[in-house]
Amino acid sequence: MKLTDLTHRAGEWLRGAGPMNEIVISSRVRLARNVAGFPFLSRCSAAERGEIAAMLQETLLSTPIANEMLYVNVETASETDRHLLVERQLISRQMADGDGARGVAVSGDETVAVMVNEEDHLRIQVLRSGFQLEDGYRQIDEIDDELERRVTFVFNGRFGYLTACPTNVGTGIRVSVMLHLPALKMTGEIEKVFQAARDMRLAIRGLYGEGTEATGDFFQVSNQTTLGRTEQDIIRGFSDRIIPEIIQFEQLARESLMKNKAAAIEDRVFRSLGILRSARLISSAETMHLLSHVRLGVNLGLAGDVDLKTVNELFLTTQPSHLQRIHGRELDPYQREKLRAEFIRKKLG
Repeated sequence: MKLTDLTHRAGEWLRGAGPMNEIVISSRVRLARNVAGFPFLSRCSAAERGEIAAMLQETLLSTPIANEMLYVNVETASETDRHLLVERQLISRQMADGDGARGVAVSGDETVAVMVNEEDHLRIQVLRSGFQLEDGYRQIDEIDDELERRVTFVFNGRFGYLTACPTNVGTGIRVSVMLHLPALKMTGEIEKVFQAARDMRLAIRGLYGEGTEATGDFFQVSNQTTLGRTEQDIIRGFSDRIIPEIIQFEQLARESLMKNKAAAIEDRVFRSLGILRSARLISSAETMHLLSHVRLGVNLGLAGDVDLKTVNELFLTTQPSHLQRIHGRELDPYQREKLRAEFIRKKLG
């Protein structure tokens, strides 16, 4: 498998499958781990970073955690390829824009990604399409056990796993669910969701995690602390209460809009579809905004000639690094807007 193989298909987070996929885009479970005998990355020398990266690359490629693994040396990768990995939710922006020895191991189906030298020595990630946190946790627990048979992680009997960021100390687990919430955004009810999340000490972030905006009405909901709670407690809280309540709020908002403002919703959906099918220049931000309306229309049965798979793929393949990879060259902003519009017109007929 090569990195170029990824550019012509949707990633796991936009596969459009799994339970509740009309609202829940993806479920992610991540574990932070650090190797005993080495300082945290902020205190590492360049030589130590290189030693950690080389050791963990060899371990990851020789450990049976996936049928097929691709290892990308992020330090030597081009800017386009680094940001292509960000667009596919396989590495963080922090890692893409960082420096020093670092890499990522990715499974063939993109459900597993293990970042080396991001904020911690290891960030293990399992991704599932739709609402599948329990399944994702079972897999990441097996991967963690498999790696711990080969690598000694820093662990304290009182505090648990020690991590670079204090909020990850303990289990080191970060649970994140990506949701598409256009109806709550349209009705202005999204602020109530944000406030409820803050009251429960949850984080609400945009499409690409910390510090990013909710492009295309995508929101990531994740836990902020791990200390004093078991992994199962956190997973159950998300699976049984937090995410089902947000799903219900979005469903009620969609029902209310269709009952009271059906013409306004139809107008928004078909105007968006019309622009996408006729525009000659279009930015990435506008594309995400319009595709969000079309995706809502598909799920409400308003856009019968468009399928969800195509819409989901367009969310990804119209991003800057994907466009450049597909066309095989660096593009300036004007070229990207022109080629993006052509690409969308072709895909949407």
